[in-house]
Amino acid sequence: MRELSEQPEKRLIHVAAAVITDAADQILIAKRSSDKHQGGLWEFPGGKVEPGEPVQAALARELDEELGIQVKTARPLIRISHHYPDKSVLLDVWQVDGFAGKAHGREGQPVRWVSPAQLNDYEFPAANRPIVSAAQLPSRLWIAGSLGKETAESLKQRISSAIEGAELEPGAVQFMLRDPELDERSLGELFQQLKPWCEEQGLALILNASVELANELGAERLHLTSSRLNALETRKQFKGEWLSASCHDESELRRAAELGLDFTTLSPVQQTLSHPGAKTLGWPRFFDLTEKAVIPVYALGGVTGQDLPFAWEQGAQGIASISDWWPR
Repeated sequence: MRELSEQPEKRLIHVAAAVITDAADQILIAKRSSDKHQGGLWEFPGGKVEPGEPVQAALARELDEELGIQVKTARPLIRISHHYPDKSVLLDVWQVDGFAGKAHGREGQPVRWVSPAQLNDYEFPAANRPIVSAAQLPSRLWIAGSLGKETAESLKQRISSAIEGAELEPGAVQFMLRDPELDERSLGELFQQLKPWCEEQGLALILNASVELANELGAERLHLTSSRLNALETRKQFKGEWLSASCHDESELRRAAELGLDFTTLSPVQQTLSHPGAKTLGWPRFFDLTEKAVIPVYALGGVTGQDLPFAWEQGAQGIASISDWWPR
């Protein structure tokens, strides 16, 4: 069971690792030698950071030595501390989407290009599980505003227009259907009407509702409010694939990790139009919390797509937003 990371008594071994993607959005994985720690399992390529060595320099060195490629563009993806019985590691993971050379196992290790979904078919070390989630999740999470008199058709138009306006592919976004003012029956009907279209578009549809409604509708992705998160006893109560929750502090992040959730939102990072004067985390506190978290975290509250590069630097999986894409 994953828990919020705490400082171990033993020294962390700092490891730089890469989620390498090619032009077809496939991801490179390598198989660990049987004589290594966690041998025989698959991994994301990388290696130890030497004392005093910058992480990006270590990443470039390891990928050249292991795969014969030269890094051209990379950005932070996720940092995870994990404690095995015999050692503790800090995995400093970067998204590498630009490189020169043809990747091959220079040390004789098997390597393979797979789709993000196919990562689930391979066995990774326990520390790599959140990396698999991070590799499969997009950088943008769009949350519905007040649905009011919205219909499935008007929502489809809203989403399509926003995706086109942002010059994105549908797979680059997750869409969360929610409205605290709407009764669950009406929300469920809207979800059922949207689901086939989202599947056809390749757009991940998340339902923000009760576990009971999600199971009844056969939802594959469910997002819990913080109160529902705290009431949840076990992840197995949800029958779908992806489970996430809204968090606002360290205790809620810890609870999400203990239950084995796939990701969270963390808010409010900054002031929002909907809650003027509310206490905010601020980016420094957001960074502190993501450093301790062991699952992907989206920044939410007063942030827009323009904040995405900075959010990555602060440890975020990406940006979650309402007003950024949902005009008032």
